Amino acid sequence: MKDLVKKAQKGSDQAFLTLFQRYEEDIYRIAFIYVKNQNDALDVVQETAYRSFKTIKKLKQPNYFKTWLIRIAINCSLDLLKKQRKLIHLPKEYEDQLTEELNDDIELDLSLQDLMEYLHPDEKSIIILRFYEDLTMKEIAETLEMPLGTVKTILYRALAKLRKKMKRGDDDEK
Repeated sequence: MKDLVKKAQKGSDQAFLTLFQRYEEDIYRIAFIYVKNQNDALDVVQETAYRSFKTIKKLKQPNYFKTWLIRIAINCSLDLLKKQRKLIHLPKEYEDQLTEELNDDIELDLSLQDLMEYLHPDEKSIIILRFYEDLTMKEIAETLEMPLGTVKTILYRALAKLRKKMKRGDDDEK
């Protein structure tokens, strides 16, 4: 893999394409958790490909290509969410109609996805990297450019929130 990264950094489009395709599905899953719809997740994958292709020469450690790519995907997802806050959303009945038309090829468990909505973006990122991508705490700290202690604190706080929400169920909105 190091050789492919080095070739991509030297300008090989084919090497970059091979690398990106290896992680494209992971990027899609991460994006979907953030943006919650198929089209936006695909947009995030495309934007991640563009940004990573443009900046691959800046990657200092080829061993961390996947981690670097995931960080770009998270940033693209958060950027898209910021843009969407400025948009006017459709009424719920139209949104429901559109949602029903989407195909069901998403492998994520909706109840877990719903729980993830209660987390702050930093908490969500750490949960995704730890449990979906199986990164170590140290790798998460490097990916998110945070101190290791902060990553641990945020992870445990997020897990506590999720446990508390699971125990209460959906009827805690009183």
